Amino acid sequence: MSDPREGIDFFPLTVDFEERHYAIGQIPGSFFRREGRPSTDAILTDRLIDRPIRPLFPKGFKNEVQVIVTTLSSDRETPFDIIALNGVSAALSISNIPFSGPLAATRMGYIDGEFIVNPTYEEIENSLLDLVVAGSKDGVSMMEAGASEVDEDTMFHAIKLAQDINLEMLSLQEDFVKESGKPKTDFIPRGHDPAAIEKARELLGNRLYEAMRDSEDQGDMRDRLGDLEDELKNALSEEFDSSIAAGAFEELLDE
Repeated sequence: MSDPREGIDFFPLTVDFEERHYAIGQIPGSFFRREGRPSTDAILTDRLIDRPIRPLFPKGFKNEVQVIVTTLSSDRETPFDIIALNGVSAALSISNIPFSGPLAATRMGYIDGEFIVNPTYEEIENSLLDLVVAGSKDGVSMMEAGASEVDEDTMFHAIKLAQDINLEMLSLQEDFVKESGKPKTDFIPRGHDPAAIEKARELLGNRLYEAMRDSEDQGDMRDRLGDLEDELKNALSEEFDSSIAAGAFEELLDE
């Protein structure tokens, strides 16, 4: 974790899943000592890890955090993304980074009327369901699924079973944190200036509410809100940094 980055209005989190040839017993020859570019599976794993952990960092957190996951050994039969996500949660939870985890993830398959917990690649190929459920003790935080003619009742039971398994893993992570965890760094939000919030309220008035009320769909609403945020940043640029203006905009959105 680095020091806070100035002048940005986003959380600089980077997730890098690295597949190594030696994990499957391959050592590149003398002309190919460097590892190749990330595979499609590695990129998808990066995204799978990023989505559920990002909301668990404090609002307004601008310290750069880099998460690197490296495969040390692979049997080429078991998917590594769920293992990676659970490992990342454990690592962040015992660190001093202000991460409000832990969280856990489970993949569910469905073959011949039976649920398969964390199926192999071959089982996923033959499964009517490929469901990933990530969650904390407060509930499910992310789901990702592909399915073929799976009814609602089956999906509901798959989600419930996955979350029940998540709760067991969360208990193990909590024990790990008690034994090895470091005190969390105190985080004081930056970029939320009362004066900027008041000026933003005067400039935008009811237009935020109207943009959300009158939008035709989610895409239209994002465009309208994006235009209003840009307008606010330009209007406040002489007095406030763009991150302060962005923070004021977020505060008004939350009201």
